[in-house]
Amino acid sequence: MMVRYLVPADLEQAAQIEAACFHESWSRALLEESLKSPWNLLLAAEEGGRLVGYGAACVIGGEGEIQRLAILKDYRQNGRGRELLEGLVKAAKEKGARAMTLEVRESNLAARRLYISAGFREEARRKDYYRAPREDAVIMWARTL
Repeated sequence: MMVRYLVPADLEQAAQIEAACFHESWSRALLEESLKSPWNLLLAAEEGGRLVGYGAACVIGGEGEIQRLAILKDYRQNGRGRELLEGLVKAAKEKGARAMTLEVRESNLAARRLYISAGFREEARRKDYYRAPREDAVIMWARTL
């Protein structure tokens, strides 16, 4: 798998991954706007000439926020998520991030374990943050990158 910056030609595949991985998915238009923002980072996880995942982060004022980390179901559990996460953290550091945060569904234990193994720690919760189904968000931080 290769991790690289997302380009406009990837937007349709990224939108399909988004719809497959999230209950409340971002639209293609929102992905396109994100790609244009100087604060955002969008990375593609490519394998065999097609996107199997993508990640999005925002860096402002020395802090990064991982907004999306998505790997298609058939490509999970083989280190691809870790590789994409490491790519996002590296790219955020290059943009000046000294710490990073994210939020994740309470029930997403696989993602939470991945983030913990990468140095993120659970610090807070947002009650009933997610809809469909209603669920708390776990807020995690890596305070030192």
